[in-house]
Amino acid sequence: MPAPERIPSRGLTEAGLRTLLAEGELTVLGQVRGASNAVLHCTVAYEGEERTCVYKPVAGEQPLWDFPDGTLARREVAAYEISEATGWGLVPPTVLRDGPYGEGMCQLWIEAEQAADASAPDAVHGLPPLLALVEGEEPGEGWKAVGFAEVGAGRTALLVHADDPRLRRLAVLDAVINNADRKGGHLLPAPGGRLYGINHGVTFNADGKLRTLLWGWAGEPLPAEAVTVLERLSADLEPGRALATRLAELITQRELEALRGRVEELRASGRHPQPSGEWPAIPWPPV
Repeated sequence: MPAPERIPSRGLTEAGLRTLLAEGELTVLGQVRGASNAVLHCTVAYEGEERTCVYKPVAGEQPLWDFPDGTLARREVAAYEISEATGWGLVPPTVLRDGPYGEGMCQLWIEAEQAADASAPDAVHGLPPLLALVEGEEPGEGWKAVGFAEVGAGRTALLVHADDPRLRRLAVLDAVINNADRKGGHLLPAPGGRLYGINHGVTFNADGKLRTLLWGWAGEPLPAEAVTVLERLSADLEPGRALATRLAELITQRELEALRGRVEELRASGRHPQPSGEWPAIPWPPV
């Protein structure tokens, strides 16, 4: 499946959206409830253009014992930089900027399509699109098995995700950035066939932390497009290159070296990673 066309939002290019997010006036509309850190729903206006966005101030972050260095906001921006370097455009435009509550990340708000996937076998209501819980031990055509989950009353069901090239790209991105929290609710199918991933604050740890719902391809050979992307990333992450210089402003040197190591490990194996067995492989709650 070819990469989806990068369609500018209402006439703004990707660079224009970044400028809007970075330079525009932020107006807080309210707080997004249910998040463990401060997530503010805002509008941002600049030179006659206005968009809806998310602003996550560093001041609203809760300390994490296993992510003692850096900030969630800077790691979110670093994830966007890697996404852009792949050419897949899997993370909404994201910048680091000052706002009403100090430094934070500002990300374009994505209105996700919430329609249930009619092809999901025995889909359970309440799951995001591209995920399903099914009876039996096999995922069915067009789906990949993740594992069994408790569904109440002593019953279990098989959790599956769609065998979708967009999800597969996201699985590769998560392996590169060492995403410790790829939940179903972080997948946003958008109009025009685009798929975005959000909430990348717990990424880039120097230690292996990969926790995800996208294990369906574990151990399988990487697709050719992923191999090409990893080759390009390897070159772009060399010291002195623009991407490496930008990332050095966002994550620690140890994290940057670990990032380079993960890219080389993926290139050497040529396969999707598998759960290590050293920690829970699926985030909780999974959705």
